Amino acid sequence: MPLALPLRAVLFRRGIKDGIAAALILEPPKPPDPCDHFADLPKAIKRLQKACIEAEAVAICGDYDADGMTSTALLVATLTTLGANPVTAIPSRSSDGYGLNCSMVTRLHEQGVRLLVTVDNGVSAYEALQKAQSLSMEVILTDHHTLPDSPLEVLALLHPATTPQDSPYRSLAGVGMAYVLASSLAEEMKCQQAVATSKDLFCIGTVADMAPLTGANRALLREGLNNLHQSHCKGLRALQRLAGIEERPLTTEDIGFQLAPRINAVGRLGDPLQVVELLTVDDENQAMYLARQCDLLNRQRKDLCNAIEAEAIALVEAEGDVPTPFLMLAQQHWHHGVIGIVATRLMERYHRPTALLTGEGDGTLRASVRAPSGFAVDAALKGCSEHLERFGGHPAAAGFTIRAENVGALHKQLNEQAAEWLAKVGDEIPISPEALLNLHQVNWELWKEHQTLEPFGVSHPKPIFWARDCVVVKAQRIRGGHLQMLLAQGDCQMRAIAWRWRGSVDIPERIDIAFRINVSRWQGLERMQLETLALRAHCHEVQLHRHGKTYRCVSEKPGEIILINPNHEVIKASVSGDGQFTSNDNRAKHPYVLSLIEDSLLALGLRP
Repeated sequence: MPLALPLRAVLFRRGIKDGIAAALILEPPKPPDPCDHFADLPKAIKRLQKACIEAEAVAICGDYDADGMTSTALLVATLTTLGANPVTAIPSRSSDGYGLNCSMVTRLHEQGVRLLVTVDNGVSAYEALQKAQSLSMEVILTDHHTLPDSPLEVLALLHPATTPQDSPYRSLAGVGMAYVLASSLAEEMKCQQAVATSKDLFCIGTVADMAPLTGANRALLREGLNNLHQSHCKGLRALQRLAGIEERPLTTEDIGFQLAPRINAVGRLGDPLQVVELLTVDDENQAMYLARQCDLLNRQRKDLCNAIEAEAIALVEAEGDVPTPFLMLAQQHWHHGVIGIVATRLMERYHRPTALLTGEGDGTLRASVRAPSGFAVDAALKGCSEHLERFGGHPAAAGFTIRAENVGALHKQLNEQAAEWLAKVGDEIPISPEALLNLHQVNWELWKEHQTLEPFGVSHPKPIFWARDCVVVKAQRIRGGHLQMLLAQGDCQMRAIAWRWRGSVDIPERIDIAFRINVSRWQGLERMQLETLALRAHCHEVQLHRHGKTYRCVSEKPGEIILINPNHEVIKASVSGDGQFTSNDNRAKHPYVLSLIEDSLLALGLRP
C-alpha cells in the first residue's frame, strides 16, 4: 500500500524521491560482512579468539554513559560465554573523568591483564596508550569519537571513520563497534548463543547516544526493536517492567525517555559497574533489585537537574536580555554527573552552544558542552585547545577540563566563533514543518503508516507537520510546566501538548501550529495527540526572502492571494480549494514570479 500523501511529501522534502531511496528507509538491507569494511577486524578477532581458547583475562575498558555501559556489558557477556575471563574497567566520573587513564592501565597490569579492549573511548587516551605500550600490553581500540591527526599505536583500531566513505558502518556509535566485534567473533567461533542479547544492548546504546539512524544502525535497530520487549537480557526486562512498557514492541522514544535515562542515571550519580551487572545478571530477583536502584537514582537525577537548571537560567537572565553567543556558566557546587543534561536544556531554550562547568577541587573545572545542529563543538574546542587541559567529543556534544584562570580566554574565543555562526543562522530557533495536515487527517490510519517510517532519530527525525487556522477551545498549564490545549477545525477536535512551555497560557484564539504526531498512553488507554513544537497567531501574510529582496504575500480573503514586491508592485491571483491558482496578470507567468507564488501558497498553507 502506498504511503499517504503527507508522508510521501515528508520523504520527498528530505531528498528521498524514488523507490530505491525510499526502500532504504522502509526496508533497509542487511549490513555486509564487516571484515570487508574494517581493515583491523580480522586481527582483533584472531587475538580475542586466542584469549577465549586460553581463558585469558581481558580488560573491557568502557565509559560511564549509556553507550559505554551497554558496550561494556555486550562484550563482557560475549567473552564470558566464549570462554575468556573479562575484567570490567570503567573510570569513576567523579575521580577519574572520561576515558582510559594511566592509573587504570597500571592497576590492570598488576592484576595480570595483558590485553585491553576499549569501548566507546580510547582515541584521545594518548598517555594511557603509551603506558600500555611500555608495559607490553596489547590494545584493541574500539571507539567512534573524533580520531586524532596522529596514528594510534595499538594492536587493532576499529572505528567508523576507518571504513570506506560509503560504508553503512560509518554512523556506528560505541556500542555499534562493540556489536561488530562481538558478532564477528561469535561467528568465527561458531557460537551464536554468545551474542543472544547483543542486538538488544545495541539498540539501547545506539539510541541513547543519538547515533544517526542510517546504514547499519537503521537495519540493526529496525530488527532489534521488534524483539526488544522479549529480550533474553533479564536486566532489560526488569527495566521495562518498571517503566510499564514490557508488553509491546518498543520504539526509539521508549528507549530515549524511559530506559536510557534510568541507565544513564547510574553512570551520572552512582557506580556504572552496577549497570554492567544489571545487563549481564542471570538471576531475575537480582535483576529487579538492580533495576530499582537505577530507578531510584533516576529520580534523584531529575531533582538535581531541575535545581541546577533553575539556577542556570537565573544566571543567564541576570546578565541581561540577550545571552552571550556561547553560553558558559560555572558553579563549584553543580554535580558533574548531570551538567550535560542541563546544558542540553539551556541549548534548546536559548538556541546557543552551551557549556556548564563545575569545580574539580584542584584549581580546574570540568565542563559538559552541547551545541545546536550546525555548530560543530568538537571543532570549536580543537581551535581553542591551547586553553584546555584535555577535551574530546562529537560535533553536538563534548567535554573538557580547564584551569580556572583560562576560562575567560576560552569563553572569549568561543564567543567569537558562536557569534559568526549566529550571524548566519539567526537568533530564533528554526522550526521547519515538512507537510500540511488538517486535524481530521490525524487519525489511526495515518498513524499506522507513520509507524512504517520508524525508527526515528538523528538523520531520520520524526516528521514535523503543521496545521493552519486552528481554534483554541481550551488552553491550560499542567503539572510540570507543560501547556495542554484542545484545538478544533470544524467538527474535529484534537488534544495538543507543549512540553516545558515557557510562554504565556494566554494563547490567541486562532493559531497555526507546528507539531509531531504522538500517541498518549495512560491507564491502558491510547489517544492521538499533537506534540507542539511552535505556534503563532493564525497568519494571513508571509515574507519571502530571495536574492537579498523581501516579498510579501497576503491572503486575507478566501480564494485570493496578493504578491507585493519591494517596489510595492502588486500581482493578484485566485486560488482554488486544491491549491491551484490562476491570474489575469501576465507577470504571474514568469518563472521567477511563478516560484514566488508557489512558495507563498505552501507557506500560507493554501497548498498541501
